[in-house]
Amino acid sequence: MKLIPCLVLLAMFTTLPAQAGAQKEEELAANVASTMRRSVSDTNAPRLVFDDPRDAQAWLREMSQRLQTRIPDQWARERLLTAIQYEASRAGLDPQLVLGLIQVESGFKKYAISNAGARGLMQVMPFWVRNIGAPQHNLFDLTTNLRYGCTILRHYLDIERGNLFRALGRYNGSLGRAEYPDLVIAAWKKRWHWQQTALKTAAN
Repeated sequence: MKLIPCLVLLAMFTTLPAQAGAQKEEELAANVASTMRRSVSDTNAPRLVFDDPRDAQAWLREMSQRLQTRIPDQWARERLLTAIQYEASRAGLDPQLVLGLIQVESGFKKYAISNAGARGLMQVMPFWVRNIGAPQHNLFDLTTNLRYGCTILRHYLDIERGNLFRALGRYNGSLGRAEYPDLVIAAWKKRWHWQQTALKTAAN
């Protein structure tokens, strides 16, 4: 009987549309907006952030194998994983959590659009560009989308004092409901998905 919820979750992962369409636009304090604006304006090229280069290559190899069925091209796959690991680490997030969130949000579809207009891998709402970004920021650009998404999730974690369940609810616009946080946490934590405990990033 315990296998049934996992099988249901797995089926939902393969059929869910883009998720973050109900994300709420809220007024940001000036200092918060300034911090987020600096974060999304960072121009450093993504790179793997590990203390030991051998750990970096082992992580990339393992995550690449897991992602191969979704992104067959090795160059595109490793470029995406490098950007995810970098952006998650600089935001103080677990890269495997971000992988789980992307799986639920967009199914790793770079050009996904929700019914409400949320865009890209991490389903970022366009109002964020107006509030913390610049007109030239393209939310379908891989690095830009990840930078915004990780910055936004970090912001929600800060608001919720580290409470991931509530932060994920804010990210999805479904604060107080369990469905979305449960999906993301399942994608992150289940051994057959993204959790990877043998290696640790420098940020963790």
